[in-house]
Amino acid sequence: MKAQRRHRWGMVAIFFLFMLLHQSDKLLIGPLTTPIMNTFGIDEAQMGMVFSGALLVGAIMYPLWGYLYDRYARSKLLALAAFIWGSTTWLSAIAPTFSTFLFTRASTGIDDSSYPGLYSLISDYFGPQMRGKIYGLLQLTQPLGYMVGLLVATLLGSILGWRAVFYITGSLGLVMAVLIFFFVKEAPRGQAEPELEDLEEMGVYRFDKRIALGLFRKSSFRLLIAQGFVGVFPWQVITFWFFRYLETERNYSSDQVLMTMAPAVLVLALGYFVGGSVGDWMFKRTPRGRMLVSMAAVLIGAVLLTLTMNVPIANQGLFMGLLMLTALFIPFAAPNVVSTVYDITLPEVRSTALAIESFIENGGAALAPLLAGLIATRSSLHVAILSISVAAWLLGSLLLGFTAYLVPIDIRTLRQQLSERAEFERARQHTSA
Repeated sequence: MKAQRRHRWGMVAIFFLFMLLHQSDKLLIGPLTTPIMNTFGIDEAQMGMVFSGALLVGAIMYPLWGYLYDRYARSKLLALAAFIWGSTTWLSAIAPTFSTFLFTRASTGIDDSSYPGLYSLISDYFGPQMRGKIYGLLQLTQPLGYMVGLLVATLLGSILGWRAVFYITGSLGLVMAVLIFFFVKEAPRGQAEPELEDLEEMGVYRFDKRIALGLFRKSSFRLLIAQGFVGVFPWQVITFWFFRYLETERNYSSDQVLMTMAPAVLVLALGYFVGGSVGDWMFKRTPRGRMLVSMAAVLIGAVLLTLTMNVPIANQGLFMGLLMLTALFIPFAAPNVVSTVYDITLPEVRSTALAIESFIENGGAALAPLLAGLIATRSSLHVAILSISVAAWLLGSLLLGFTAYLVPIDIRTLRQQLSERAEFERARQHTSA
């Protein structure tokens, strides 16, 4: 048991490093937007096509990754995803023309949809009472990766050029592929569920088409999909356009961008863990807890972003303070949504369930950077970022509220299914003995 516990935390450490470096590579293009645009002589609308291309490919790949993870060994597929990350980033670095770069950068989206298997594997090492914390810990890597990308772009991009930076991050992907292949172990599906954890021997459960299709009969799952569709729009717009907004519309220098974004990103990272921890705490008190926390945080984030974006350009101190406060609340929903998907889903289709949810949300939001770029060419990035983000968060909070109302029904159904499965396994093992 102690060896298993040591391994699960070692696995979390490997996954944290994988996601940190992968997010750094994925989000690095944000702070490198201006030099890339200058290299190819393109405008915001064309750069929006680059952003959206990778997002669309990632969205299309989600169902395939989800099925493969529920059918085969998740650990080996994650190693493959890391190899694809390294290879496609290298191809982007050597692209000679804009059309080639558009194609190769789109190919980097293949591995961007590989996280459902990672989260599924984590769910078989950690029970439902603490998954929010673990997912929040792992999701720290998105803002931290954003900051690492910012630091690398600021410190190395101007010296080595953006192509050399992609060579470095692509090489790290190949290293992670080797690390995951040899050191991450597969786990029996469902072994961490309270109803199943005391079984002497776990049954083997694989992807079941009937169970996967049954996901759409769950009211809370349908609402989570709808919320995801609108909820990712703000993230894609902010991720890919906020640096340029600071540079061109608030007239920040590179050093000012770094000094503004670094503390905001650190607070954002903290928000994932705090949000997951608060969600776990509330979940222990009510099955609606995770969704209530998410709904409140999304509403607060919409109000705070509106206040932040309307601070006068000259008042940089107030802008930074409100930006940090906004950053604390807006990631609260992320770990709680993943945990809730697994709170209502059988272990053998969890990768598929999260992949479906992610496919819907990224499929819609993939066009968000392009939409923002089109709005910016006709108005401003201020209008693009604020209008898209606030509208999406207000609608998302409403959907999260309905999910909170209905989710206890689907949670009770899952717990009953797992109890019946445990009784079946005990009877089977008793008969075999």
